[in-house]
Amino acid sequence: MTETVFRAFLPELVDIRRRLHQMPETGYEERQTSAFVADLLSGWGLEVTRDLAATGLVATLDRGGDGRAIGLRADMDGLPIVEETGAAYASRTPGMMHACGHDGHTTILIGAAFRLLHDDDFRGRVHFIFQPAEETAGGAARMIGDGLFERFPCDAVFALHNYPGLAAGRFSARPGAMMAAIDAATLTVRGAGGHGARPEDTVDPVVAAASIVMALQTAVSRNVPPQEAGVITVGAFHAGSACNVIPDEAVLEVSLRATDPAVRTRLCRRFEEIVRLQAASYGAEARIDWQVGYPVTMNDAASVELAAAVIRDTFGDDAFAPLDRPMMGSEDFAFMLEKVKGAYLFLGNGDSAGLHSSRYDFNDALLERGPAFLHALARRFFA
Repeated sequence: MTETVFRAFLPELVDIRRRLHQMPETGYEERQTSAFVADLLSGWGLEVTRDLAATGLVATLDRGGDGRAIGLRADMDGLPIVEETGAAYASRTPGMMHACGHDGHTTILIGAAFRLLHDDDFRGRVHFIFQPAEETAGGAARMIGDGLFERFPCDAVFALHNYPGLAAGRFSARPGAMMAAIDAATLTVRGAGGHGARPEDTVDPVVAAASIVMALQTAVSRNVPPQEAGVITVGAFHAGSACNVIPDEAVLEVSLRATDPAVRTRLCRRFEEIVRLQAASYGAEARIDWQVGYPVTMNDAASVELAAAVIRDTFGDDAFAPLDRPMMGSEDFAFMLEKVKGAYLFLGNGDSAGLHSSRYDFNDALLERGPAFLHALARRFFA
């Protein structure tokens, strides 16, 4: 395929990205997005399988080859954020926007499919995986549970995520831990409420919960080796409704992150011990309701080496910047990397607003380099 063909298609690819930006949908609600992508790719002649994990889909390009297959994944979901970009193509869905660039990721994968379709010399099998519900609901795990890799076996999987603050068009990754695991918990501290003037007749859940918050500040500093990384954040504390009433319960929302599976296990265990014993010391009871956690995003070293070589050969040595340490954010592509070797890479979004900001927008300049990288990666994988 000549670059001329793709360059002629680029304005349409930008239009596709901006159309997707206007119709953000949250996890497992990506019906319009999924239908749009499926109709487009099936219209190009790709074999499309719909309804994996409710709204996910896989499009397959099979050009023979040596029997191996590569998986290329993009996430599709938006976020419940009111957009404040002022863009002409801003979200048309009240209270929702693409604040993490998943509209761009989806469009990059569409662009990669276009390039590979128009490459008459390409030989190999590519599964283009369009995943729902990355943000909070573990769509990758659900796709796997629906038989993703049994129905579409892959010998390696790769994914990109835009990264504000990294120079536009520059790639970055590291072998081993790339992003942290996350576990989330709702902690309910149950006491016995009463009049604020008679605390001796109550079991005050506010005081017990406050003690838990403070005790958790030592969970990392006194349980995780200084060479490792861990974070526990109490992001919400809900209790009471009046200054003269001691409530019956307090509710905390907590997240735990670690870049090593063993540290993750240790932090979760220590969290449960601290919560239980601190609550008991005040005569209160504590219940922990765990939400779906994401494992450590663990890159295969050989896959990172392959991707870096492709980037340097295609765009120059400066186009790849090794990541020196794992990021503490989390990513459910980790579930796929637990099943199949591969790599997760950042692609610089330039000097933009940060991810999950109401002023964030995906950099359309990446719609040239992103598809070109995935195209070159697929060719090199089967070389």
